[in-house]
Amino acid sequence: MTSTTSWTPPKDCKDRPVAILGAGVLGRRIAACWASGGYNVRVRDPDAKTRADCLEYAKDHAATYPAAQTREGPAGHVEVFDDVASTVDNAWLVIEAIPEKLQLKIDQFAELEKLAPEDAILATNSSSYKSSEMLAKVSDSTKSRILNTHYYMPPQAMIVELMTDGHTDPAIIDFLAARQREAGTSPYVARKESTGLIFNRLWAAVKRETLTILAEGVSVPKEIDDMWRELMLKNGSGPCASMDGVGLDTVAFIEDHYVQERGLSAEKTSEWLRKNYISQGKLGNKSDNGGLYPRPARILALDVGLAAPETSMGEGYVLQFAPDGKTEKTILSKQSLPDGIDVDHHSGRMFWTCMGMPGKGDGEILSANLDGSDVRTVVPKGTINTPKQLTVEPETRKLYFADREGMSILRCDYDGSSLEVLVRNGDWQADGFEDQTKWCVGIAVLPKLGKFYWTQKGFSKSGKGRIFCANIETPATGDCASRDDIQLVQDKLPEPIDLEIDTTTDTLYWTDRGELPFGNSVNRAKLDLATGLFAKSEDGKAPYEVIVRHLNEAIGLKLDQANGHLYVTDLGGSLYRCNRDGSGKERVYSSEDRALTGIALY
Repeated sequence: MTSTTSWTPPKDCKDRPVAILGAGVLGRRIAACWASGGYNVRVRDPDAKTRADCLEYAKDHAATYPAAQTREGPAGHVEVFDDVASTVDNAWLVIEAIPEKLQLKIDQFAELEKLAPEDAILATNSSSYKSSEMLAKVSDSTKSRILNTHYYMPPQAMIVELMTDGHTDPAIIDFLAARQREAGTSPYVARKESTGLIFNRLWAAVKRETLTILAEGVSVPKEIDDMWRELMLKNGSGPCASMDGVGLDTVAFIEDHYVQERGLSAEKTSEWLRKNYISQGKLGNKSDNGGLYPRPARILALDVGLAAPETSMGEGYVLQFAPDGKTEKTILSKQSLPDGIDVDHHSGRMFWTCMGMPGKGDGEILSANLDGSDVRTVVPKGTINTPKQLTVEPETRKLYFADREGMSILRCDYDGSSLEVLVRNGDWQADGFEDQTKWCVGIAVLPKLGKFYWTQKGFSKSGKGRIFCANIETPATGDCASRDDIQLVQDKLPEPIDLEIDTTTDTLYWTDRGELPFGNSVNRAKLDLATGLFAKSEDGKAPYEVIVRHLNEAIGLKLDQANGHLYVTDLGGSLYRCNRDGSGKERVYSSEDRALTGIALY
């Protein structure tokens, strides 16, 4: 059951406190999380010594928490109180971390309904109880803003699990997850109500089987722990990835044996696997159809060729990488400054741009099979100036691309026919192309909104970069140089480069190679489908998030929506993978002899 109310985010969150009820070992650590992210925190506890210990802990440790290392602006401060009313006054978020006694929590939420602001989000840190068990004394409207937020043990474990009470407005989950990231935590959302949420259910099974092994005399504690450390902590992956590695058909066969020997139920184990995966040919890593995870994407990336000891304009490469980045293979060489690449999965062909020399008009667009065979010219030299990012639009079989010094956005058919200029900011042949604020670099298309987006980077690290959008259908009035449907999406960016759109969440991502603190980064913003612009926050601003930092001249990016990943390249020769929210960043490939630009997945 979900809420039917229309939830509005609490106003001025940064100017309002986070309230925590309970200053014990975990409560004080939750306080340090939020303070490290720049939020002011009020903590209530009836015991004076516990309050004093909480203040001392926050003073000594908040600066060591993850958010303190990336936060922009001052740290928040922590105050302690002995009464609930003072603690929750004007709070936008209230987290109860009181003892795990259900009646205490039921009474606590009834009190919060009376004392806390009407727009405050009300959360329980409990994993033993679902928040739906705590609603007996609150109204239906209050139920829509209550949920579980279960913290583990910060700063050693920064995971927090979010779970609905069965009535929680879904927008609250998204909103609070974003704020949790500001506090340096890694939020995970339970898709439905579950006692124990996610990890504690997994851990409960491990504990039960460990005790059974001990009770049956099969092993001893030290051996169990040593094996766990060696197999799961040192060399292992998660349980789902491990099952995919073994093969789901093998996993089901083994589980059948346990079911038969122990008299267990197969409904939610081997039978579930056969019905939902094995019967569909999803056997794991050995199957083209994948398994519990979709088959990992292979990576195509372009090396512009400028980082090698002896550089020239014709020493670029099209490279192929294994999903883990460990295997590198050259598909094509002798490319003239390759920059943008994308794949049409239906035809199995890749398309890429070669910039050529600015001002000579010798840029071109090429295509080939994914193994590098059957290379064809799509847009020949002499037609465009310096083509940059390119994106495939499979429904209409169109290529969209940006021409940097050509100061234009163009599109054509897969074979290069029907070439048309969609946006033109100037005539480079007549007037020159020195004004870099007119240079077009990145391009992305959102067909369901009927719009395309592009970046104009500005002078290097000038803070004059911009993102624009326009309708896919060119207006009947005006032409590419004077169309009246162009909208400014965001300005005052350091130096925006490539774009990508997550069509499942209507979120625009972009790389920026400009100066810190906002440059050398990956950024994202939610799109408002009614306007095509950035969705506005409660204070009327159109914010965007910096989700990945510390890149070396960030260029290419690509979303792996099936696996929830984002890949990024930089001119420093590195390829990164992270989660779509920017967490879990890892360098999967790096070479000082490479300068990576465009990236595609297949």
